[in-house]
Amino acid sequence: MVRLSTELGIDLGTSNILVFKKGEGIVLEEPTVVALNTKTKKVLAVGEAAREMLGRTPGDIVAIRPLKDGVIADYTHTLKMLEFLLDRVAGKRRLMRPKLVICVPSSATNVERRAVKQAAQEAGAGDVIPIEEPMAAAIGAGMPISSPGGNMVVDIGGGTTDIAVISLGGLVISESLRVGGNKLDEAIVRHMRSVYNLMVGERTAEEIKMKIGSAYPLEQELRLDVRGRDLMAGLPRTVEVSSEEIREALSDPLKQITEKVCAVLEQTPPELGSDIITRGIVVTGGGALLRGIDYLLSAVTEVPVRVADNAIHCVALGTGRTLEELPKLTRAARR
Repeated sequence: MVRLSTELGIDLGTSNILVFKKGEGIVLEEPTVVALNTKTKKVLAVGEAAREMLGRTPGDIVAIRPLKDGVIADYTHTLKMLEFLLDRVAGKRRLMRPKLVICVPSSATNVERRAVKQAAQEAGAGDVIPIEEPMAAAIGAGMPISSPGGNMVVDIGGGTTDIAVISLGGLVISESLRVGGNKLDEAIVRHMRSVYNLMVGERTAEEIKMKIGSAYPLEQELRLDVRGRDLMAGLPRTVEVSSEEIREALSDPLKQITEKVCAVLEQTPPELGSDIITRGIVVTGGGALLRGIDYLLSAVTEVPVRVADNAIHCVALGTGRTLEELPKLTRAARR
């Protein structure tokens, strides 16, 4: 069956990629991982199927994450991943190239923005409109960004944390910190190695973060058995870890995030700052799911903080709404 042109919004994240299809909503949510046969250069799997192969592949198969810190680190593999996803969502046989709204970190350089746009067009897209992640996150979270008042969003993704103050549909201040969920996972890996002499992989570290990780003291602290490889004996070993020690392990990257949020508040014009105190700060992205992140930010900034509904999907939903209201949002979306 030959397909007509489609309109898509893509949250091209370091850890996960989400695709919004106009008229249908979010139609794809997969880890940003590509598995390739190094001999034939053929894409074997994309997303969850490829993620399952991380650290478990034979010599002629490689599973990689082609994005780092929110931008393209491996252009060739990013292109192959986008080709695979566009074929899957829009169909291989298309009369017209799909229109894309695609997210970039607010700190992305012009070269990095062009790389994203070029990769999408080479993969089969037509018109490609970049939109900054905090703007998409605010739109997806339903914040009143078109009104003449200050709105502050903190989008904690896998590779970056984007912080922005938005008013009248534009970014007043935006900062991007290359610290996100992946840095939290790396901090847990280092903790397990230094304290227990235990080597764990990134999937185990992410599991620890999700099951017992927290940014603020819990009413009832948690414990978890963790399996890994003993670095001295070289054999599998299990240790029990607590949420208190994992919180301590996460303190450094979390401190970097809170300091950057405070720095943005200090730069915010007084009138907009007053609006933010009234409206509060909204946290989006996968990092918003870390227990107590709202309490930590509120304690540090002394400003009300709330986690957005459906926080992990806010950026993708924002790209979808941008597609639907493109004429109104042209100034905010086109860079």
